[in-house]
Amino acid sequence: MLPPTAAFLPEIVFQTSRASGPGGQNVNKVESRVELRWHLLDSQVLTDEQKQLILEKLGPQLTADGLLLLTAQDDRSQLRNKEIVLARFHALLLKSLHRPKPRRATKPSRGAVRKRLEGKKIQSDKKANRRKLD
Repeated sequence: MLPPTAAFLPEIVFQTSRASGPGGQNVNKVESRVELRWHLLDSQVLTDEQKQLILEKLGPQLTADGLLLLTAQDDRSQLRNKEIVLARFHALLLKSLHRPKPRRATKPSRGAVRKRLEGKKIQSDKKANRRKLD
């Protein structure tokens, strides 16, 4: 189970910069783009097993040092972008810690097999009736 996002806040470093895109003069003077930096290997919140699982699933998204970088520049407000990037961070951790239920192999029922074979027989007869007679 993943701890709440608030538990990660001491480990997260936020950096702001000027966002690109629409916003008129506002975009030239306000640093609304928010970048979240979180070091996975130094995290005190997660267990070693959880860290390993995240490392396997998010490997390509992490830097060589194990740093996760997420950015948000969707909104004109820096505070809103900070909320967006935190939500993305939480969703990413939840997704990477999720373990799929193991699949159990099953056999089709007798009725299903019979129905499939009957369908194949009907189709075969249809095509056989289309052939030219010798």
